[in-house]
Order: sequence, then C-alpha cells, then structure tokens
Amino acid sequence: MPQSEKPDDEERIVERVRRHSDSIWASIKEQGVAARADLRTLRSFSLGEVAEILGVSGSYLRQLSIDGQGPTPKLGTAGRRSYTLVQINELRNYLASARPKEALKFCPRRREGDKLQIISVVAGPASTTTSFYLAQGLALQGFRVLAIDLDSYGSLSRMFGFYYFGYPVHNASIYAAIRFDEHQESMRSAIQPTLFDGLDLVPGSAELSFFEEECGRRFRSEKLRYPDASIRMVSALKEVEADYDVVVLACGDGGFLTAGAYEAATGVLVTVRPEMPEIVSMTSSLYSFTHFVSLIEKSGRPVKHDFFKYLVTRHDPRDVSQQKSIAMLRESVGDDLLTATVWESDAIRQARDKGRSLYELSSGAVGRSSYEQAMKSLNSANAEIMDIIFEVWGRAPFYVSLASRSTTAGKASSESRG
Repeated sequence: MPQSEKPDDEERIVERVRRHSDSIWASIKEQGVAARADLRTLRSFSLGEVAEILGVSGSYLRQLSIDGQGPTPKLGTAGRRSYTLVQINELRNYLASARPKEALKFCPRRREGDKLQIISVVAGPASTTTSFYLAQGLALQGFRVLAIDLDSYGSLSRMFGFYYFGYPVHNASIYAAIRFDEHQESMRSAIQPTLFDGLDLVPGSAELSFFEEECGRRFRSEKLRYPDASIRMVSALKEVEADYDVVVLACGDGGFLTAGAYEAATGVLVTVRPEMPEIVSMTSSLYSFTHFVSLIEKSGRPVKHDFFKYLVTRHDPRDVSQQKSIAMLRESVGDDLLTATVWESDAIRQARDKGRSLYELSSGAVGRSSYEQAMKSLNSANAEIMDIIFEVWGRAPFYVSLASRSTTAGKASSESRG
C-alpha cells in the first residue's frame, strides 16, 4: 500500500487537539469559572430520623421541643418537626451537657489521647461510593471528618458536587501541600466545606498526576523515593490533625499517592465484590499493598495500622454463588472481613444518577422499600467501622447495637409523628 503524504501545512491531530483545549479553556475563563461547587443544599431531617441518629426516642425529642430545650425545629405540615444537620449537632451538645454520663454517646469526637483515625480506602469496586457514604455517615454521627480525593479524575469530588473545569488547575488538591517545588502551600489552603456540617473535602484534580510524574522521576534517579512521597503526605495531615476525628483517604490509581496513603493510614479498608474475577483483582491490590509497604519499610520507617478490614460491596444476598464467595473470603481472612455487607441497590444507583447520596434524599425520591433496605445496609457497614474506631480509642462498642435497635424499633418514630 503506498504511503500517504500530508502537506507540510496540514495541522497535525495533536496540534488540533491542543488548539481545541486552548479554545475551550479560554471560553471557560471568559465566563469566570475555573472550579465550581454544586450549589445544592442539604435537606432537613424529620424528628423520627433525628431520634434514630441520636439514639433517643421521638417522644423525648418532641418534649424537648415543647419545653423550649435545645434548638428550635422547623414546624411543617400538621406540626411535623424537622432539624437541619447544624441543629442536630447543637442537639448533640445540649444532650451531652444535660446527660453527662452519656456524653460520648452524643458527642463521639476523640478526646485527649485519642489519635486521629486515617482510613485509606483502597481503589476497587465501589470504593469511591464507599468513601462517600462512610464520610457522610461519620459526619451524621457527630464526627469531624476530612475526606481526601486522591484520584486525578476527582471521582469522589464529583459525588460531593465539586467540579473542576478546564486545565490546568492550580493547587486545588492535596498536591498543594505535598508538591516538591517552591509553590507548595498549606494543607488548609486546599480544604473545601461540604453540605454536611462537620465534613470537609480536599478535592482531587489533574494536578495529582504531576505529583506521580515527579515521584517517578525521583524514584528512577534517586533510588526508592516512595518514603519521601509518603513523608510529605504524613506531614500534610499532621498540619490539620487537631481539626478532625477521622480522615477518609479515597485512593486512586496513582502508585506514589497510594503508597503515601498507606503510610499515613491508621486503618485500611478494602472493598470487594463477591464474584471470582473481582476477588482476583482484589488479591492483586493486596500484593500491591505489601509491595508498597515493603519499599517504605526498607527506608527504616515501620508502617503500623490499627486495622485492615475487608468490606463486601454490591452484594446480592439471593445469589448462591456470591454467598459461596463470601464464605471463601471469610475462611481466608477471618474476622478481618466485616460482618455487614453493602447490598446491590437500585436506590443507591438512583441517588447517584440524581447527583446525591441517600443521606441527602428522602425515601420518596427513590422508593421507600428500596431506600430503607439500602440505608439499613449502608448504616450497618458504617456502624461496624465506627465501632472499630471506638475500639482503637479504648471505648466500648456502640454503633452496631444502635443500628440493631433502630432496625427492631421499626418506624415508631416515623415522619408522620413529628
């Protein structure tokens, strides 16, 4: 076949793509938009939901409202009471003061001597969704939470309604605090508030790929720079250590960032779908974990974790083959496999399609039965993780039993009894 010749003045594809990029980015800048947080607001929570969150009865909360104790709820149709998340946290403080023997129940934040819990969620099936719901679930229970997106595509950030437009961006991720040049800034400069009171976000952006590239160059030229990359992440988190109780690190595909997440972590969470191809893929992630940790430890820096747990996600309890896979996992990893599983759920998918989480929606938005089943599944998994945190802090387990009580209590404190 004869070789085709193109005129010297014909634009190359790479040049055309660069021209397209420049043109689109210029248009975006003209509109004054480089990054945007979705302007949505968080709904209020019914009296029944608040009672379940706080672990008290609806009648008790109703009486507090009648007596003028605590924050004043909004009164809706037929006198139904509802509270914002800010008011829920005000209620926590009020109840902790009024019932000091139960202060830890209402305000679970870490006390002096309790170390910051940093949970690295390993990239895997539904790992971004898991990070999203874990961070929001912790915030609803009164913890101060920082979610950090380590994905250069910003997958977790988009779930929070935070979008970057165009390229490049500047110091808009944890890259600001860990970069190697003179433009390094503070960790706090990258933190963004979210809809949830007590929950902040460090977005992911394309800048994270710059860090990976720089680390790669250093690794090849200066020998074993994984520890250097890790130390930078550990140092960045120490800057904000006093501000939070839990940090959730949503790992992406970047090797050096993931290594940093593993060294910084006090606990690691691995998600796995109970199907053999997914289990094989998860096993590869485990070998990567041991590889990264061994490289770090070769530098004389021991990596210590309080826990390493596995969470089954996208579980269909009616699927016999999945049940066998879970049994096999249980036999292999024992109690490191969480008892709770997150079920395959139309409600979770519908919420994602709406750009929301189930915590942000009421049951009517996705169907009550599907909503309640999904919430039970999510809350049970979060409860186990929160009890693990309590165990590390030397406290008795609380959240699993609370979730069980909420389930057996049914809907005694439903939305219709405000």
